[in-house]
Amino acid sequence: MAKRDNEAQPVLEDETEPEEENKAKRICKLVCLIVFHIVFIAYFIWCTVVYIRYDRKEHCHFNTTKDDSNSTQEVEYTPPILCLFNWCMGYGFLVVLFVLFYIAYFYYKVFKPYVGQKVYDNSIEPAIDKWMEFSRTRIMSIVMILFVIVVMGAIILFESRHELLKVRGVAAPIFFIFVGFVFSKHRRAIPWRIVVHGLFLQFMLGIVVIRWDRGREVFACAGDKAAIFFSYAREGALFVYGETIVNDFVFAFAILAGIFFFSVITSCLFYLGVIQFFLGVFGWLLQAMIGTTVCESVNAAANIFLSMSESPLLIRPYISRLTRSELHTICVSGYATVAGTVLGAYISFGASAAHLITASVMGAPGSLAFGKLFYPETEESQTKADNIELEASEDETLLDAAASGAANAMMIVLGIVSNIIAFISMIAFFNAVVEWSFELAGVDEVTFIGLLSKAFMPLVFLMGVPWYDCQKIGLVVAEKTLINEFVGYMDLGKMIMGGEIDARSAAIATFALCGFANPGSLGILIAALSVMAPTRRAEITEVAFLAFFAGSIVSFTSASWAGIFVQETEVNSISEKLIDLYLKNSK
Repeated sequence: MAKRDNEAQPVLEDETEPEEENKAKRICKLVCLIVFHIVFIAYFIWCTVVYIRYDRKEHCHFNTTKDDSNSTQEVEYTPPILCLFNWCMGYGFLVVLFVLFYIAYFYYKVFKPYVGQKVYDNSIEPAIDKWMEFSRTRIMSIVMILFVIVVMGAIILFESRHELLKVRGVAAPIFFIFVGFVFSKHRRAIPWRIVVHGLFLQFMLGIVVIRWDRGREVFACAGDKAAIFFSYAREGALFVYGETIVNDFVFAFAILAGIFFFSVITSCLFYLGVIQFFLGVFGWLLQAMIGTTVCESVNAAANIFLSMSESPLLIRPYISRLTRSELHTICVSGYATVAGTVLGAYISFGASAAHLITASVMGAPGSLAFGKLFYPETEESQTKADNIELEASEDETLLDAAASGAANAMMIVLGIVSNIIAFISMIAFFNAVVEWSFELAGVDEVTFIGLLSKAFMPLVFLMGVPWYDCQKIGLVVAEKTLINEFVGYMDLGKMIMGGEIDARSAAIATFALCGFANPGSLGILIAALSVMAPTRRAEITEVAFLAFFAGSIVSFTSASWAGIFVQETEVNSISEKLIDLYLKNSK
């Protein structure tokens, strides 16, 4: 008996070891969490004290007035905490971060687990289901579509009351919807409610971000922070490449260095689950507002931050089960937006950071709308909200995530460089062939890219570009479509610096170029999705080509809305900033 007890003892120790180890990890995690909150709150309190005690002496003013009736002085006092309070910098920005962090923390750690989930399951979710069922009835869908059209028309007329030429910008979205209807795979199955709601959300985002002062301030702040953030990549580039190469603005070294920096940050945030959290929120909002499926909505939200080959990784286990329409919409989302990794490069060319972020955000709902217009759903989706879980990072540690992010950035940079070299060389060859052919016919200075720019002139004219700028804007749009957006933004920056185009044309072009719809990306996306779902390669190839045109149209539609909403004072300010930035980078 004693022998049996002795033999059983090691088994009990083996069983208790994992429990003790898990308990130790939980205690360690709890202690670290408590220490973090103590340090963070103490730091915030200290910064508040410093701001009140010291900043008011420098920034706040005390106005002294004299009352003649009793010869006493009254002091008009302004609370120091509000003196020159700027939400986008300094102490004001710290307050924003502090408040948002603890609101989110309290909601997800306290309210949602104990109260919120029960309220959602018992009240909110049934109400949403009833509303979705009611809103999808034929009569209600027609009423909602008519309401949206009337609202959009009224807003456009109001915006164009002082400048009727702005109304021309509506012609492009109408034309694109007509094109989508003509080339739609299943015209009778087009979900017009999703199409209209997606375009309406894209339209309203344009109003909030471009036309509304507060929204414009928020995105201007985000753009400024993005520009500052990407500027730190210059330090690494200077150390590795030296001042000569970086200061001479060599594209592959000075411009693309930011991709390494941002890729590492993105990979670390993905490992920590931060990106999955934001994507879950944005994806749920898109699904609730537009009516698309979970995978489509999450992927569209992911493309605001990640590249077209990275976003599908979040839903990788489900790609093989997606319908053709869902695959098509995922491809459209990839083409219609740009990744955060390349924003720094566009900014360095002279593109407005705020406009780039705005264009990428507007592209998400637009991609869902045109994705369903060109390829409506005719199958039953196999993915539901209750059986979807976002993919976690495969990295073991945070350091491993940073290393993999840097390695992935190398492939992105090499892909960009190789595509630019290959396609610019091809365009140069085609230019030479076309020029030689026309010279034989007695016509000089006719090139391939010149012919394409003329072909795009009617399109950019419909988007709101003045006719005298249409050939130049048509040129950069043609370059973006046939080569890539890098070449388009480089030439756009040169046009701005030389004063060759007006500010509104520059703003419209910034939105129109903001997308990955180019031949190189077509191959990249097909390859990436085929690796994740090898059995669906033929279907992916089929839908990706159609999605290429739909993705281009999404960017052009965003540009059309931007041309209507951008005000003259704003575009003049933007133009000055772009010229200053381009001159700075060209030194």
